[in-house]
Amino acid sequence: MLKGINPLLNADVLQALRAMGHGDDLIIADTNFPSDSVAKQTVLGKLLRIDAPAAEVAKAVLSLYPLDSFVNDAAARMEIVGKPNEIPPVQKEVQKEIDAAEGKAWQMISIERYAFYERAKKAYCVIQTGERRFYGCFAFRKGVIPPDAE
Repeated sequence: MLKGINPLLNADVLQALRAMGHGDDLIIADTNFPSDSVAKQTVLGKLLRIDAPAAEVAKAVLSLYPLDSFVNDAAARMEIVGKPNEIPPVQKEVQKEIDAAEGKAWQMISIERYAFYERAKKAYCVIQTGERRFYGCFAFRKGVIPPDAE
């Protein structure tokens, strides 16, 4: 345990978050996502795990991880097949954590299921959560921390 760091963030996740640079993607995936096979194709090349609900994982990650303010797709969700505009409770919960972390409304874009898989394969890493609800899959693009930030 470390002061000021969410205890869900294990050593492997902390190392990956620290190693990532501006523009790198992080995938937070539910238990049904093909996390292991997709993670093998990422920059990190191995699967990371945090066994907690998606919103709790998002909150922990976003406590340290800045979203990219230079693009419109820094926060994305996997859209429901056949219902791209429907937002299930798990996605609403993660949206609240994004807004809280950024201190303002920050709209997630939706990505079609197979397009999401392709984005995930190009990501820096995948964190598989303990989220059992469907469509608990998200992509976060890393931003920058200004020199005068604490």
